[in-house]
Amino acid sequence: MNKRILTRSPRNLLFLFQALGIILLLIYKGKEVDRLTVGTAVGLVLVIYLSNYILTRITRGDHYIFLITTMLVSIGIIMIYRIDEALGIKQLIWISIGIFIFFSTYFIIKKIRIWENLTYFYLVGAYLLFIITFVFGDRRHGAINWINIGQFSFQPAEIIKILLVFILSSYYSNKDRWKDIKYASYYLMGIVYSFILLLFLQKDLGTALVFYAIFLAIQFIYEEDRKLILLNIGLFLIFGLLGYTLFDHVKIRFQSWLNPWKYIERQGYQITQSLFAIAEGGFFGKGLGLGHPDFIPVVYTDFIFSAICEEMGIFTGIGIIMLFMIFVYRGFKIAISQGNKFYRILALGISILFGVQSFIILGGVIKMIPLTGLTLPFVSYGGSSILSSFIALGILQICSEEIKTKEDLDEARD
Repeated sequence: MNKRILTRSPRNLLFLFQALGIILLLIYKGKEVDRLTVGTAVGLVLVIYLSNYILTRITRGDHYIFLITTMLVSIGIIMIYRIDEALGIKQLIWISIGIFIFFSTYFIIKKIRIWENLTYFYLVGAYLLFIITFVFGDRRHGAINWINIGQFSFQPAEIIKILLVFILSSYYSNKDRWKDIKYASYYLMGIVYSFILLLFLQKDLGTALVFYAIFLAIQFIYEEDRKLILLNIGLFLIFGLLGYTLFDHVKIRFQSWLNPWKYIERQGYQITQSLFAIAEGGFFGKGLGLGHPDFIPVVYTDFIFSAICEEMGIFTGIGIIMLFMIFVYRGFKIAISQGNKFYRILALGISILFGVQSFIILGGVIKMIPLTGLTLPFVSYGGSSILSSFIALGILQICSEEIKTKEDLDEARD
């Protein structure tokens, strides 16, 4: 009976995982355990458990995407707190705010029914955020993509990614609305490439790649003019070669990818230390607190996966990869099941966003592809990344429900 109660809900398994991680963290801290550490641990469990419980009470949609997310969040915050207590506490605050924004986004999207008709609003918002970035942006790690407001800083590109998905969804779900505009699909293509160009000027290559992947995938599925897809691929290859020729930072990224050992003391330092950390961890890890994640610069953002593999093992790393795979699978399943075309494309775009971003950063830290400055969604430290990811998650959550169109609602009234 007790076993059945314990395993009846996946929330209980998540609770057991959190408890195990916290116990290991407390053992590592030993005599240094204080009220702050205990408070952070209790706060993490309460925030994660209660938010999962509340979700089951307010929606009949997919409950597993949020459960998977909270599992990723739990792994990330335990590792971040082990690296830096102050950052761990800040991350818990960001997660709490993010969960609040998740529920707020869910109710706002559900309440308002005109999202598919706001294409120009999304366009203006995206270009306005780009302008703000160039005028007030701060350069970090070679890229101009941060805005500072007092002690708070955020990346406008995180919001622009979501706006891009809305732009594509509103366009392809309302093709009849644009049929009077000649070459409308070419205009859309020009808009997306203008976004990518602006990101190149900001030297934000990782986000530019995410933009392109989202656009190409949705265009491949919904674009009736198949020549545009070939044109899109051709332009990508041309601009990729031009970018490598014109931008020195692109050359540096490729050089450090092809042979990081040659540049181990400079641009290849991060990736080589990442590979060392993953190798040191083995299958089961060296143990929480027994590794040296501090050998990798800014390990809590770009290279959090390497730190996790070093101290928690390759098996935990494989678990993280599988969690993202299940997340994307369920996102695609939501898109296929959704009857409303706008929300179907929206779910598809959000799923591709998470899938591509996680693939790019995971591929980068294991030297599968050139490294780019992206964060691992829900796992890496970062306020703007956490908030934008929870906004996207809230959108995907509402897409998992049955969405009634205006015609359906009118028929129900009659």
